[in-house]
Amino acid sequence: MKIKNVVVIGSGTMGSGIAAHLCNANIPVTLLDLKTEISEKARDRIYKSKPPLLLDKSKINNINIGNIKDDFDTVKDADWIVEAVVERIDIKHDIYDKIFKNRKKGAIVSSNTSSIPIKVLSQKLTEEEKKDFCITHFFNPVRYMGLLEIVKNENNDLEKINYLKKFCETELGKGAIICNDTPGFLGNRVGVYAMQIAMTEAFKMKLSVEEADSIFGRPMGIPKTGVFGLYDLIGIDLMADVLKSFIKELPESDKFHLVAKEIPLVKKLIETGYTGRKGKGGFYRINKTDGKKVMEALNLETGEYFPSKKININSEKIDIKNLINRNDKYGEYAWSVISKIISYASSLVPGITKEFNDIDEAMRLGFNWTKGPFEMLEEIGVSNFFSKFDDFKDNKFLENLEKNKNEKFYGERQKYTDIETLGKVKKNAIKIDGNDSAEIYRFKDYNIVEFTTKANALDYNSMDALKKATDKPLIIINESMQFSAGVNLSYTMDFASKGDFKSIEKFIRYFQETCKHLKYSDHPVISAPSGLTLGGGFEVMVHSNFVASHTNIVIGLVETIVGLIPAGGGCKEMLSRWINTKEAKQDPEYAPLKVFDIIGYGKTATSPVEAEPMKYLRPEDKKVMNRNSLLEVSKKILDSNKDFKAPSETKFKLPGKAVKDKMIKILEKLYNDKMILDHGMIVGKELANVLSGGDTNINKTLSEENLFKLELDSFMSLMETKETQNRIKHTLATGKPLIN
Repeated sequence: MKIKNVVVIGSGTMGSGIAAHLCNANIPVTLLDLKTEISEKARDRIYKSKPPLLLDKSKINNINIGNIKDDFDTVKDADWIVEAVVERIDIKHDIYDKIFKNRKKGAIVSSNTSSIPIKVLSQKLTEEEKKDFCITHFFNPVRYMGLLEIVKNENNDLEKINYLKKFCETELGKGAIICNDTPGFLGNRVGVYAMQIAMTEAFKMKLSVEEADSIFGRPMGIPKTGVFGLYDLIGIDLMADVLKSFIKELPESDKFHLVAKEIPLVKKLIETGYTGRKGKGGFYRINKTDGKKVMEALNLETGEYFPSKKININSEKIDIKNLINRNDKYGEYAWSVISKIISYASSLVPGITKEFNDIDEAMRLGFNWTKGPFEMLEEIGVSNFFSKFDDFKDNKFLENLEKNKNEKFYGERQKYTDIETLGKVKKNAIKIDGNDSAEIYRFKDYNIVEFTTKANALDYNSMDALKKATDKPLIIINESMQFSAGVNLSYTMDFASKGDFKSIEKFIRYFQETCKHLKYSDHPVISAPSGLTLGGGFEVMVHSNFVASHTNIVIGLVETIVGLIPAGGGCKEMLSRWINTKEAKQDPEYAPLKVFDIIGYGKTATSPVEAEPMKYLRPEDKKVMNRNSLLEVSKKILDSNKDFKAPSETKFKLPGKAVKDKMIKILEKLYNDKMILDHGMIVGKELANVLSGGDTNINKTLSEENLFKLELDSFMSLMETKETQNRIKHTLATGKPLIN
């Protein structure tokens, strides 16, 4: 069979997300709900969604809409029917009755439920119908979350289940894991337990919400929302319903019951409308004080709010081993939480899955953890773990591990997929070098550089690793959420605060030198970006010879927002791309003005489809739906370029003053319309100077070095101003731009 046509029934958040992602894969989909106008509103929400559910808004044309009463016969043509209606079993049973009466023979039917067991969902189906029925549990938002849990039953046609898995992996780009019919399946069973243990231990140890979130966050390789921030994001009332479902489904002997007990403070929050971000607030809230918005946090003992405090635990890197060995309350909390998560996750093997590392991958793909429980155990070390932990009675996995003390118990990673992923390759690669900001691996005949800083922000060490790695063909890739959010602004501000601008200039020169080295290396350089690819991260990518981009990228040059201009060759490379257009060959001012518009506004693209018109990506750059495939695709590029020769250096003929005057007129209009203020005008003029070619004219030829110097001079001129420094400080403190 082949899946060429899909019907999604239920146009709520999940149904809409699934339909939108099928559109992204160019699969025709019909979205049905009780009334056509409900589906129409859902279609409109998909079109306007932020972050965008569609790779390209034109993909919306792949969605047909209708209602269950009048348009149910569309099911007859569907190869796959996805039920995503409200979590009420009576409603679901009625829908299944209609589906199986109308579907074509052999069509797959699945439910997107996150909590109802498949044995309950399928109890009214015939044995024959059960063969084609399963659960496909997507995570929200569907486009961005990698995990798809496919829950099978004992009657399934396994060939069909495996085909569905492959389809969702290759066409939809999902990390599809087949799991058993147990409450919460893989991700939610462990993920919700982890949240609950993090919360209950914070109450027990009398930690503040900010302290708990500062540990149960980046230091543990968990998204920075932490536990209380995540509770607010999901909804405190919704989490209470999730816990009730687990309490109902799980046997009393399950340790989940110990962490799922109702907490009086949480009950009070729900009763008073403090249900999280969608309500009046939750564990955090925004309050107005003296006309200013102030972030407040809840005191877990008194139930009162107070101004939230930033907790600095002096740990920027993910280092589980050192974290649990800290001789303070933070170390005690980290160990208590991590050891209990490891204990609980291991107690579920082989009940929910026979492959323990499927649990790790579920946490990576569904909760954005950097390491799953078993990888945490591997990092801690088996002997070290058991020297501190002895509460594992009736836990067969830990009992066996304690007996054999196998430090290399983990074995292969990502067994759920046949793709040769970065995670698998790193297990067999040789780590040949590295520093605080990046690692260099050698695998067969090529090198891999993986950035390791927070948001993969770039510094001197990052550049050092890139330069060292070009002795072989190089792939720049990583497993973290971001390719690179750009140059480390804290790094540059540390120098600026001391008035040490020479060190900043030295770093930018080295950044430029490294980018140029990548472009003209004797061996091909490939960047495989995913997530944020901004500023300096974009400049690394744009100087690579080839690109294999994940479809979920946010890409662009955003330096003007913090009062700077791109200085790692971003201006130069964007000019180079636009100069080669048909329009630019007829009009020498066309390319500088186009790039001035793109960089000046700090425009970003949220997919390769959006990136191409701005020339952030080229038509020949590979676009990859499944992030796991980035390394495989990059390797194929290397294999097809064995006779690689570095490109010739670009030469520039730019109009100079003639086009700069036009740019300044644009700035003056923006200034008069109050779209920019005084410093925005200064930043714009510096950008205009670079993109016009400075003191040049159309008859002069400029080299790449000339453009690098223009970028550097403008960057340093702006960096030395208090206004740019204020913009950077404000962005670092708030995550928001300062307009000055």
